[in-house]
Amino acid sequence: MKNKAIVLLSGGLDSTTVLYYAKAKRFQPYALIVDYGQRHRKEIKHAAKIARLLKCPSHVVRIAFPWQGSSLLDKRIKLPYHTTIDPHKIPSTYVPGRNIVFLSFAVSYAEAVGATGVFIGANAIDYSGYPDCRPEFFRAYETTIQRGMKSGVQGKAIKIYTPLIRKTKTQIIRLGRQLNVPFELTWSCYQGGRIPCGRCDSCVLRRKGFEGAGVVDPVEMKK
Repeated sequence: MKNKAIVLLSGGLDSTTVLYYAKAKRFQPYALIVDYGQRHRKEIKHAAKIARLLKCPSHVVRIAFPWQGSSLLDKRIKLPYHTTIDPHKIPSTYVPGRNIVFLSFAVSYAEAVGATGVFIGANAIDYSGYPDCRPEFFRAYETTIQRGMKSGVQGKAIKIYTPLIRKTKTQIIRLGRQLNVPFELTWSCYQGGRIPCGRCDSCVLRRKGFEGAGVVDPVEMKK
């Protein structure tokens, strides 16, 4: 019997690659999609479509950050547009405590269904400087759930898998191609338009990755 794993799936390039990675590692993935009041619902629709394609169970959790505090939540705050990304600066797209909240739902789901791990597409190389995407954060979080959950105190702690944490965006795309990830179904743009804006930080990082891999982004081909 395959081990179950919860995969946090946003519908973006990284999380979709992680979903396919977990499947390739012979886990039985359960996709957890979080509707947290982000600027648009397009990425949620993409995530659901990807989960259906892979024929893996999916669950959408709807939560709210009523205090907002991020340009991903508050449309009155302008999205940042950088030609280069400085990982030492935390941009306005940072959502306070987002990965702490998401992982808390994921490990709760994991313990309830008997999953042994949680996969998340966090990256500390080509990223926007978020503190909750760094290796030291995930090490600390694992310690927390080892001590604060039934599974942990009974010696069956849930493991947090971050297979992309030290990969560049180019390396992630190359891995995704090996796994036959449907990049054409992924959505990375912070805007929810008909086509990606091409200017937000997420679009810049995505373009950098595909250029480095020497392949054309299939989403760009649709324009």
